[in-house]
Amino acid sequence: MAAPAAVTQAWRSWNGPARLHGIDLARALAVLGMLAAHLITIDESFELGRPETWIDLVNGRSSVLFAVLAGVSLALVSGGIRGQESGRLATTRRRIAVRAAALWIIGAALIATGVPVYVILPAYAILFVLALPALRVRPGILWAIAAAILVGVPWFLPAIDLLPVWESDSGETVFLLLGWAYPFPLWIGFVLLGMAIGRSDLRRPTTQVLLLAGGVAVAVTAAIAASVISASAVLVDAPYLDAVWSASPHSSGILDAVGSAGVALAVTGACLLLCRTPLTWLLAPLRAVGSMPLTAYVGQIVAWAIAAALLLGDTGDLYAFRDLQPFWWFVAGAVVACTAWACIIGQGPLEWLLARLARAVVPERQRDAADRVDT
Repeated sequence: MAAPAAVTQAWRSWNGPARLHGIDLARALAVLGMLAAHLITIDESFELGRPETWIDLVNGRSSVLFAVLAGVSLALVSGGIRGQESGRLATTRRRIAVRAAALWIIGAALIATGVPVYVILPAYAILFVLALPALRVRPGILWAIAAAILVGVPWFLPAIDLLPVWESDSGETVFLLLGWAYPFPLWIGFVLLGMAIGRSDLRRPTTQVLLLAGGVAVAVTAAIAASVISASAVLVDAPYLDAVWSASPHSSGILDAVGSAGVALAVTGACLLLCRTPLTWLLAPLRAVGSMPLTAYVGQIVAWAIAAALLLGDTGDLYAFRDLQPFWWFVAGAVVACTAWACIIGQGPLEWLLARLARAVVPERQRDAADRVDT
């Protein structure tokens, strides 16, 4: 009887009423989208009227969605819409700091595999620490600060990117260990945006519709602005302004940041709405991936390193590995493995490990034992 009971408990851990199914679904799309951006050669930019170009949506935008959802998780773990009283919040802050340190170490280990991707975990670690002072900030202020960062910071990033440190012998190492492919002065805006979302009542249909509609409006506005600027050639011979206003994925320009934020909002709202329907059970295997995003992300890079070493003798040859067309094999492996683990055991292995580590380093106060939020 013990085994069925354990399986029932595992099932309830990611399918119970406390769990936001739509957030798990969105996390899965973010993780698999980043994998697609790495493993699929995408030659053409997104055009609404050409479905064959829609895969370009994963470029840059998947990692932004991942960052926004990290902010949602931070908000949920620190009390969600209710927040936490100061004593409990102090414990939560220290535990998040412990998790950040662990994420940085894991990220450094993934970089050491030689897999040719910009590992996002070092940036995540820095962003988690930067977000700590904002855990008690009200949603309206979080929305305003996030918007100001996404519009304001791109004016300074071109100058930062020209600093001599990046040209030094150790510049590439610094770049990788800071996760500068995801520059934290800008990306903290995505995390704060996610925290603003997580401080909202995500179970209300009105909130979900507003996220979807607002995200679509922001993304479309950014795309129209990019088209107008491109058609009018107003930034010709102005490299600095071209960088500031760029809409290209991973460019960290204003239109890239704002447009990608809009896509993240829309995807989050759409996933929450979709999981209000019976389709949530059809999508359970994807939700299983999203219930353990760290495990899925790390597992895919480790599997990539092992497969490339065995099949190619080189973990760093991106195009040779892409020629093996591994993407759908990786997706199938992630979905099957995560679903089996979630159904039998429940919490993902790395998620469990980081939670245990944080609790061991920062013990829970007895009076706070009942004050927990399912993320």
